[in-house]
Amino acid sequence: MKDQKRILICEDESDIAEILCSSLRSEGYYVESIASGEELLRMFAEAQPDLVLLDVRLPGMDGWDVLERIRARSNCPVIMITAFVRVADKVRGLHSGADDYITKPFKLLEVRARVEAVLRRATPLQVHPLLEIDDVHKVVNVGGKQVSLSPKEYALISLLASEPGRVFSRQEILAALWPGDNYATAQDVQKYVYLLRKRLENDPSNPKFILTVRGFGYRLVNH
Repeated sequence: MKDQKRILICEDESDIAEILCSSLRSEGYYVESIASGEELLRMFAEAQPDLVLLDVRLPGMDGWDVLERIRARSNCPVIMITAFVRVADKVRGLHSGADDYITKPFKLLEVRARVEAVLRRATPLQVHPLLEIDDVHKVVNVGGKQVSLSPKEYALISLLASEPGRVFSRQEILAALWPGDNYATAQDVQKYVYLLRKRLENDPSNPKFILTVRGFGYRLVNH
Protein backbone atom coordinates (compact mmCIF):
# COMPACT_ATOMS: atom_id res chain seq x y z
CA MET A 1 0.00 0.00 0.00
CA LYS A 2 1.07 3.58 -0.66
CA ASP A 3 -0.06 5.09 2.67
CA GLN A 4 -3.30 5.97 0.86
CA LYS A 5 -1.82 8.83 -1.13
CA ARG A 6 -4.69 10.78 -2.68
CA ILE A 7 -4.61 11.28 -6.47
CA LEU A 8 -7.00 13.39 -8.52
CA ILE A 9 -7.30 12.57 -12.22
CA CYS A 10 -8.65 15.34 -14.44
CA GLU A 11 -9.47 13.64 -17.73
CA ASP A 12 -12.60 14.13 -19.85
CA GLU A 13 -12.25 10.87 -21.81
CA SER A 14 -14.10 8.47 -19.54
CA ASP A 15 -12.44 5.31 -20.84
CA ILE A 16 -8.95 6.68 -20.20
CA ALA A 17 -9.97 7.99 -16.78
CA GLU A 18 -11.42 4.61 -15.86
CA ILE A 19 -8.27 2.76 -16.91
CA LEU A 20 -6.04 5.14 -14.95
CA CYS A 21 -8.26 4.94 -11.86
CA SER A 22 -8.32 1.15 -11.91
CA SER A 23 -4.57 0.86 -12.41
CA LEU A 24 -3.63 3.30 -9.64
CA ARG A 25 -6.20 1.91 -7.19
CA SER A 26 -4.68 -1.53 -7.69
CA GLU A 27 -1.41 0.01 -6.44
CA GLY A 28 -3.06 1.16 -3.22
CA TYR A 29 -3.73 4.81 -4.03
CA TYR A 30 -6.97 6.61 -3.25
CA VAL A 31 -8.10 7.93 -6.62
CA GLU A 32 -10.88 10.24 -7.76
CA SER A 33 -11.71 11.24 -11.32
CA ILE A 34 -12.92 14.66 -12.49
CA ALA A 35 -13.95 15.55 -16.03
CA SER A 36 -13.25 19.30 -16.14
CA GLY A 37 -10.72 21.82 -14.94
CA GLU A 38 -13.39 23.95 -13.30
CA GLU A 39 -14.58 21.00 -11.23
CA LEU A 40 -11.01 20.16 -10.23
CA LEU A 41 -10.37 23.70 -9.01
CA ARG A 42 -13.66 23.75 -7.08
CA MET A 43 -12.80 20.63 -5.10
CA PHE A 44 -9.01 21.08 -4.91
CA ALA A 45 -8.81 22.77 -1.48
CA GLU A 46 -11.19 20.32 0.16
CA ALA A 47 -9.66 17.25 -1.47
CA GLN A 48 -6.04 18.20 -0.58
CA PRO A 49 -4.56 15.75 -3.10
CA ASP A 50 -1.03 14.45 -2.94
CA LEU A 51 -0.86 14.42 -6.75
CA VAL A 52 -2.88 15.57 -9.76
CA LEU A 53 -2.87 13.87 -13.17
CA LEU A 54 -4.02 16.64 -15.50
CA ASP A 55 -5.03 16.34 -19.14
CA VAL A 56 -4.18 19.35 -21.29
CA ARG A 57 -7.11 19.22 -23.70
CA LEU A 58 -10.17 19.68 -21.50
CA PRO A 59 -13.62 21.14 -22.18
CA GLY A 60 -13.82 24.78 -21.10
CA MET A 61 -10.68 25.72 -19.19
CA ASP A 62 -7.68 23.87 -20.62
CA GLY A 63 -4.99 22.14 -18.63
CA TRP A 64 -2.50 25.00 -18.95
CA ASP A 65 -4.92 27.41 -17.25
CA VAL A 66 -5.76 24.84 -14.58
CA LEU A 67 -2.07 24.27 -13.87
CA GLU A 68 -1.52 28.02 -13.54
CA ARG A 69 -4.38 28.29 -11.04
CA ILE A 70 -3.08 25.33 -9.04
CA ARG A 71 0.42 26.79 -8.90
CA ALA A 72 -0.97 30.10 -7.63
CA ARG A 73 -2.22 28.34 -4.53
CA SER A 74 -0.25 25.12 -4.05
CA ASN A 75 2.96 23.16 -4.66
CA CYS A 76 0.93 19.97 -5.12
CA PRO A 77 2.73 17.77 -7.68
CA VAL A 78 1.11 17.77 -11.12
CA ILE A 79 1.74 15.36 -13.99
CA MET A 80 0.44 16.54 -17.35
CA ILE A 81 -1.09 13.88 -19.61
CA THR A 82 -1.69 14.88 -23.21
CA ALA A 83 -1.71 13.84 -26.85
CA PHE A 84 0.61 16.75 -27.71
CA VAL A 85 4.03 15.31 -28.51
CA ARG A 86 5.99 18.40 -29.60
CA VAL A 87 9.04 19.23 -27.52
CA ALA A 88 7.75 22.81 -27.25
CA ASP A 89 4.60 21.54 -25.50
CA LYS A 90 6.65 19.50 -23.04
CA VAL A 91 8.88 22.47 -22.30
CA ARG A 92 5.83 24.67 -21.81
CA GLY A 93 4.40 22.21 -19.31
CA LEU A 94 7.60 21.96 -17.29
CA HIS A 95 8.16 25.71 -17.36
CA SER A 96 4.57 26.23 -16.21
CA GLY A 97 5.26 24.21 -13.09
CA ALA A 98 4.39 20.65 -14.09
CA ASP A 99 6.43 18.00 -12.29
CA ASP A 100 6.32 15.54 -15.17
CA TYR A 101 4.77 15.09 -18.60
CA ILE A 102 3.30 11.94 -20.15
CA THR A 103 2.12 11.68 -23.76
CA LYS A 104 -0.73 9.57 -25.11
CA PRO A 105 -0.84 6.75 -25.89
CA PHE A 106 0.94 5.66 -22.74
CA LYS A 107 1.81 2.43 -20.99
CA LEU A 108 0.24 1.95 -17.56
CA LEU A 109 3.57 0.71 -16.21
CA GLU A 110 5.12 4.03 -17.21
CA VAL A 111 2.30 6.02 -15.58
CA ARG A 112 2.63 4.08 -12.33
CA ALA A 113 6.41 4.49 -12.33
CA ARG A 114 6.18 8.25 -12.94
CA VAL A 115 3.50 8.66 -10.28
CA GLU A 116 5.64 6.82 -7.76
CA ALA A 117 8.74 8.84 -8.67
CA VAL A 118 6.97 12.20 -8.41
CA LEU A 119 5.36 11.27 -5.07
CA ARG A 120 8.70 10.07 -3.76
CA ARG A 121 10.32 13.40 -4.63
CA ALA A 122 7.42 15.26 -3.03
CA THR A 123 7.63 13.33 0.24
CA PRO A 124 10.03 14.82 2.79
CA LEU A 125 13.01 12.52 3.25
CA GLN A 126 13.47 11.47 6.89
CA VAL A 127 17.17 10.66 6.96
CA HIS A 128 17.38 10.83 10.77
CA PRO A 129 14.74 11.14 13.52
CA LEU A 130 15.75 14.80 13.84
CA LEU A 131 16.65 15.58 10.22
CA GLU A 132 14.12 15.92 7.39
CA ILE A 133 14.69 17.10 3.81
CA ASP A 134 11.76 18.53 1.84
CA ASP A 135 12.86 18.58 -1.78
CA VAL A 136 9.66 20.22 -3.06
CA HIS A 137 10.18 23.33 -0.96
CA LYS A 138 13.99 23.01 -0.84
CA VAL A 139 14.10 23.25 2.94
CA VAL A 140 15.61 21.19 5.74
CA ASN A 141 14.00 20.71 9.14
CA VAL A 142 16.08 19.91 12.21
CA GLY A 143 14.10 18.81 15.23
CA GLY A 144 10.95 20.17 13.60
CA LYS A 145 12.48 23.61 13.01
CA GLN A 146 13.11 24.87 9.47
CA VAL A 147 16.71 25.73 8.67
CA SER A 148 17.55 28.20 5.90
CA LEU A 149 20.27 26.95 3.54
CA SER A 150 22.02 28.44 0.53
CA PRO A 151 21.59 26.58 -2.79
CA LYS A 152 25.08 25.09 -2.48
CA GLU A 153 24.50 24.00 1.12
CA TYR A 154 21.21 22.42 0.10
CA ALA A 155 22.90 20.65 -2.81
CA LEU A 156 25.48 19.21 -0.41
CA ILE A 157 22.98 17.86 2.12
CA SER A 158 20.86 16.46 -0.74
CA LEU A 159 23.88 14.64 -2.15
CA LEU A 160 24.83 13.12 1.20
CA ALA A 161 21.18 12.21 1.89
CA SER A 162 20.85 10.45 -1.47
CA GLU A 163 22.71 7.52 0.12
CA PRO A 164 22.78 7.87 3.93
CA GLY A 165 25.69 6.03 5.47
CA ARG A 166 27.74 6.02 2.29
CA VAL A 167 31.07 7.82 2.34
CA PHE A 168 31.33 10.47 -0.40
CA SER A 169 34.88 11.38 -1.34
CA ARG A 170 35.86 15.03 -1.74
CA GLN A 171 36.29 14.43 -5.47
CA GLU A 172 32.77 13.05 -5.76
CA ILE A 173 31.37 16.06 -3.94
CA LEU A 174 33.42 18.41 -6.13
CA ALA A 175 32.11 16.76 -9.29
CA ALA A 176 28.49 16.94 -8.09
CA LEU A 177 28.47 20.49 -6.68
CA TRP A 178 30.90 22.18 -9.09
CA PRO A 179 30.53 20.27 -12.38
CA GLY A 180 32.98 21.47 -14.99
CA ASP A 181 34.57 23.99 -12.60
CA ASN A 182 38.31 23.49 -12.76
CA TYR A 183 38.93 26.06 -10.05
CA ALA A 184 36.95 24.41 -7.25
CA THR A 185 39.14 22.48 -4.79
CA ALA A 186 38.91 20.20 -1.79
CA GLN A 187 39.05 23.35 0.34
CA ASP A 188 35.71 24.41 -1.14
CA VAL A 189 34.24 21.09 -0.04
CA GLN A 190 35.61 21.56 3.47
CA LYS A 191 34.22 25.09 3.55
CA TYR A 192 30.68 23.99 2.70
CA VAL A 193 30.78 21.03 5.08
CA TYR A 194 31.77 23.53 7.78
CA LEU A 195 28.97 25.94 6.81
CA LEU A 196 26.41 23.15 6.66
CA ARG A 197 27.40 21.87 10.08
CA LYS A 198 26.97 25.38 11.49
CA ARG A 199 23.41 25.37 10.15
CA LEU A 200 22.43 21.88 11.23
CA GLU A 201 24.45 20.87 14.27
CA ASN A 202 23.99 21.98 17.86
CA ASP A 203 27.74 21.60 18.30
CA PRO A 204 29.50 21.81 14.90
CA SER A 205 32.79 20.73 16.49
CA ASN A 206 31.12 17.48 17.57
CA PRO A 207 28.78 16.73 14.66
CA LYS A 208 25.95 14.23 14.93
CA PHE A 209 24.66 14.33 11.35
CA ILE A 210 27.57 14.92 8.95
CA LEU A 211 30.56 12.81 9.93
CA THR A 212 34.12 12.97 8.65
CA VAL A 213 35.69 9.68 7.63
CA ARG A 214 39.37 10.54 7.81
CA GLY A 215 41.27 9.88 4.62
CA PHE A 216 38.10 9.16 2.65
CA GLY A 217 35.45 11.91 2.86
CA TYR A 218 32.09 12.55 4.50
CA ARG A 219 28.94 10.64 5.25
CA LEU A 220 25.49 11.37 6.60
CA VAL A 221 24.36 9.23 9.54
CA ASN A 222 21.78 6.66 8.55
CA HIS A 223 19.86 6.10 11.79
